[in-house]
Amino acid sequence: MTMGNSLGAVANRAPWRPDSWQEKVAAQQAIYPDAGELDKALTELSGLPPLVTSWEILALREQIAEAQRGERFFLQGGDCAESFAECNSAVITNRLKVLLQMSLILVHGLQMPVVRVGRFAGQYAKPRSSNDETRDGVTLPSYRGDIINSPEFTPEARIPDPRRLIQAHASSAMTMNFVRALVDGGFADLHHPEYWNLGWVEHSPLAEDFQQLATSIGRSVRFMETISGRRAGSVKRVDFYTSHEALHLHYEQALTREVPRQEGWWNLSTHFPWIGMRTASMEDAHLEFMRGIRNPIGMKVGPSVEPGLLTDMLEVLNPNREEGKIVLIHRMGAGKVADKLPKLIRAVQDSGSPVLWICDPMHGNTESTADGIKTRRFRNIMAEVDEAFDVHHDNGSRLGGVHLELTGEDVTECTGGARDLVDADLRRAYKSTVDPRLNYEQALELAMLIVRKHETVTRNA
Repeated sequence: MTMGNSLGAVANRAPWRPDSWQEKVAAQQAIYPDAGELDKALTELSGLPPLVTSWEILALREQIAEAQRGERFFLQGGDCAESFAECNSAVITNRLKVLLQMSLILVHGLQMPVVRVGRFAGQYAKPRSSNDETRDGVTLPSYRGDIINSPEFTPEARIPDPRRLIQAHASSAMTMNFVRALVDGGFADLHHPEYWNLGWVEHSPLAEDFQQLATSIGRSVRFMETISGRRAGSVKRVDFYTSHEALHLHYEQALTREVPRQEGWWNLSTHFPWIGMRTASMEDAHLEFMRGIRNPIGMKVGPSVEPGLLTDMLEVLNPNREEGKIVLIHRMGAGKVADKLPKLIRAVQDSGSPVLWICDPMHGNTESTADGIKTRRFRNIMAEVDEAFDVHHDNGSRLGGVHLELTGEDVTECTGGARDLVDADLRRAYKSTVDPRLNYEQALELAMLIVRKHETVTRNA
């Protein structure tokens, strides 16, 4: 089972093309009122530079392969849906900080490298449960993310606009350019992790724990340099990869390219696209599109997925059993993991397909308060992670990572955590236009709890 240059994603199937998905039924797609304007935007988009490179994608595949072997932990996190308005230096910097700090906790506590994947630089499309939204007797098209329309509840804002595809590319490019500049400029230098702190968290109950951890990391790096007699240059920067749900297939197709000296087709809109629950079926166009690209692929797995369907989709996406290709992101809901996950684990084991299992404890734990505010309880988020570790251990498998919706901002969208936020706190700083996110402090707390749970599972192995 090797990565190689095999074109396994197209074996034993009808010939694949970047547009062959258009011969299938495509769920969750926007309906543009002017097909000619859409074609013009897609022609322009197909001529714009790619957002990532094939060698970056191959590097991520190698790291995922290592995670599949238990040599790395996979951390994926970011906003539920990015907005064009938040493509600014403060938001991007804070988003990067929280992922850096979480990975710092995980590296130190798990004693292994971390694969860092952001839900950013492209997470502009969101699936919806209905094509329309009704308020006070007025019905308009649903908001499907900034790549398609605007969240304001007006007829003009909700009309799908093809020019937003170009703006999504520009915002993604600016985000990635700034992230790369920060990382290459030493922003992630492990010699000084204390510089990553956000000011508002100084009064957090977790502040002292994190400061001690940061100090310990800095001392460890300097100690190793003293022993070796040379500066540990490799710890001055870290790798960051982008990810988004590959929902808007016209956009994904326009950025799928062939590249010199590499076989096959590469989706150069992101390093790591994933298939969401609403488009995960054998007949959906999203599976058809994803089977033909060389990128590693994520797939959400919910409680309704049957073992046979899961292994059938794995056969389509990775028929040659290539390592580093597939990440399965299970999202069951607290209290449901032990009932739903074991049969899926055993089916994948029996299939012989190499996968990395990670847990999304967010989407299965969404609820509404008595006031109708969408939230998630931190206790349920942690409970699902806790259950997932145990179920994998009990079934001869391994939980290799987490997939989280989070922000580096001081929001109040999920209740609980170290400050014990309650429903009444949600109105103080609820900023999400779609789903509730962990705030900075809750994200760090979750990373610390993951380390403790991992230590417990390892001791009992």
